[in-house]
Amino acid sequence: MKTNYKRTLFYALALVATVIGGNYFLTDHGMKKAETTTPARQSSHPAEKKILYWTDPMIPDYKAKGPGKSPMGMDLVPVYDEGVAEGTVKISPKTEQIIGLLAEKIEVRNISKTIRAAGTVTYDERKVANIQSKVSGWVEKLYVNFTGQKVSKGDHLLEIYSPDLVSSEEEFLLAVKNRAVSSKSMDHDMGAMGDGMYEAARKRLQYFDVPEHQITELEQTGKVFKTLHLHSPFDGVLTGKQVFAGMQVSPGMTLYTVADLSTVWVQADVYEQDTGWVKPGDRATITLPAYPGKKFVGRVRYINPFLEKETRTVKVRMEFENPGMELKPEMYANVEINTASHQGVGVPAQAVIRGGRKDIVIISKGGGLFEPREVKIGSEGDKYFEALNGLEAGEMVVTSAQFLIDSESNLREAVNKIKGKE
Repeated sequence: MKTNYKRTLFYALALVATVIGGNYFLTDHGMKKAETTTPARQSSHPAEKKILYWTDPMIPDYKAKGPGKSPMGMDLVPVYDEGVAEGTVKISPKTEQIIGLLAEKIEVRNISKTIRAAGTVTYDERKVANIQSKVSGWVEKLYVNFTGQKVSKGDHLLEIYSPDLVSSEEEFLLAVKNRAVSSKSMDHDMGAMGDGMYEAARKRLQYFDVPEHQITELEQTGKVFKTLHLHSPFDGVLTGKQVFAGMQVSPGMTLYTVADLSTVWVQADVYEQDTGWVKPGDRATITLPAYPGKKFVGRVRYINPFLEKETRTVKVRMEFENPGMELKPEMYANVEINTASHQGVGVPAQAVIRGGRKDIVIISKGGGLFEPREVKIGSEGDKYFEALNGLEAGEMVVTSAQFLIDSESNLREAVNKIKGKE
């Protein structure tokens, strides 16, 4: 039953071959056009080629030891030994030109990959400060009135009137007087006590964030100042304002948020399969829709130690200088991370036939002979994959039309298996 099925299959293939262009027959080396000469003339084929067997073009699985007639009454044609090893495909130079076959030499080369991802510009968290009051009171005056206003380090932001602050100033002035008196005393303990009271009162003012210049002025003039100045901790812009003139404030209330935008972060989502390439210090380039054609260059600074479960991505943080304030938080950015390269046996990416269980390349052995070979792929760069085994430097690998060669090789293997089960 199995033999009948095979024979029916070969009849169908042979019939299709006949329709598309004359008599063809299927051999171990693919579909071939049948010779139209007589058996007597067949034997005049060059002596260097050995005849394996004789067959009927319409019955490819029919074999005979010599010339004659097939069961269908047709002249038998010879099948020659082409000297091609099993699994190897032989292609004529003309056919190579027709199918556009190209090959490239395998070399040890630097393998790298450019990681592309979507990112968002955000604040450098190390340079963001919330301005809060440590005393209760009322806002007397605002020096910075709107969000986005630029400030410099030490600039006055606002003045707060606080009864608690006034009491602390009076205690400090009293401590200043007591220290002056006790310093003239012959009693060493009294002098030390005066110094201790002075230092404690001064520390209390410092804990209220009273600026040093106000403490010095208070000590020198002996006059209590009504309000407390709050200052900007660094150069930046006001990104948040929650305070208004006349408003009552309490300790812990955020009054302003100031951010230094001279450097910014870009957070990008890198896919799981690419995370192994990215390392801190890698060069990163971003482009933004707001500035077509312009590139900003920075560095990878941090890679999250965990994966985002929903998106299967890892957050990568990059740092960029921003002297012109062009990079604004919440802008979208197209990110390219140029990963560090490493040396390996590089096989062109287009030469690899990817499979679910194995990867194949086609080796050009010269003289029109091509061999499919299984390889183990390591790192997958942009243009070249790293071949961990199966290839050596100096070999030629096919980079185009390799699917046709692989298909021909698989067809021959299938035919040989069928013949072996007969």
